[in-house]
Amino acid sequence: MELLKSERKAPLAWKMQPRKLDEFIGQSHILGRGKALREAIERDAIVSLILYGPPGTGKTALAHIIAGKTRAHFISINAVTAGISDIKEALREARGTDRAILFIDEIHRFNKLQQDALLPDVENGVVTLIGASTQNPFFSIIPALSSRSMIFQFFPLKKSEIMFLLEKALKDRENGLGEMDVTLEADAADFIATSSEGDARRALNALEMGVFIMKSTGRAVYDINLAKEVLQKKSLYYSEDEHYDTISAFIKSMRGGDPDAVLYWLAKMIEAGEDPLYIARRLIICASEDVGNADPRALELAVAALHAVESIGMPEGRIPLAQAAIYVTLSPKSNASYKGIDNALACVREQRLSPVPEHLKSANYKEASRLGAGVGYKYPHDYRGNYVEQQYLAANKSLFFPSDQGFEKIFKRRLSKRRSK
Repeated sequence: MELLKSERKAPLAWKMQPRKLDEFIGQSHILGRGKALREAIERDAIVSLILYGPPGTGKTALAHIIAGKTRAHFISINAVTAGISDIKEALREARGTDRAILFIDEIHRFNKLQQDALLPDVENGVVTLIGASTQNPFFSIIPALSSRSMIFQFFPLKKSEIMFLLEKALKDRENGLGEMDVTLEADAADFIATSSEGDARRALNALEMGVFIMKSTGRAVYDINLAKEVLQKKSLYYSEDEHYDTISAFIKSMRGGDPDAVLYWLAKMIEAGEDPLYIARRLIICASEDVGNADPRALELAVAALHAVESIGMPEGRIPLAQAAIYVTLSPKSNASYKGIDNALACVREQRLSPVPEHLKSANYKEASRLGAGVGYKYPHDYRGNYVEQQYLAANKSLFFPSDQGFEKIFKRRLSKRRSK
């Protein structure tokens, strides 16, 4: 399809957008032949949709395909620049038609009030909503809207799909770079496809910028050196969802004892610009929750890593973080302390409170003995082995169950002996 005059100066990524479903690259899990979404688009039977996934995966492009195919009146706004007045104007426009589709790009940027403004007209069918979001709609879209929409997840394009797209852009004489006779070397194409991390827009921008440099410097071919010059740093998609998912993978890998996975997720967070103090705090929690007294030094090292990062900052802070993470990962594991305090909290919350035994009460005031406070208390250090049997809890409850891992084996033997008396 030939571009309009107004589009001829647009970026390559915009010009190479698919104009119909057969040109769409990727997302075959929802747009392949026979898939429900494709069938709905081809029959012009679209219901309200939320399309979510990383940038450059085709969400906006698909909305434009729907706009070109539907017989409904198509209205498009961007949540980055639109306010309540723009929403009201779009809805007024929709009410003046027999059938309208409202596409909202970056819909997760709308606050709750703005999203609430859409709800009545979506609910009563005045407008069919298509929202595009890089954020998980179950976190970023109000439940009333997300529950009334079909939700489709977009995934990063495969490397082979990015390679196909680059080749297509080089050959396309109307919308792409076909008239420029550009030679893109295989290793350069591979580097672009890998570094773009499934983001078609980033890959095409890198191709276009490299060609611009070729023209201005007289280079004959687009080689690997030029690709590295253009893509100085690998693209790293790290949304709010990725933040939570990656820290979850990091903690579960430490709990599971896989140092290679732990270092990988740690590196991803560091490279994405995650707050290193947040990482250190999560390390401390894991050291206490999952290692506990099986190796008490794990907590010491995790706390030391936090102080080290506070003191030296980044990038050097990555070293104590890695050291502590590996120690926690390969330490013997026990969640006995974590379970023990939760057992105790459940007792306090759900059962009648146990009174403090008289001999344990504070006797640090005059005439305390007249009330019986502290009377009969046995000071353990006065006995052999610094231990003496006495009642510390009015009700007989067992809340702590040490594991047989690491140092807790000693606890288990000691406690078993005392409880058996």
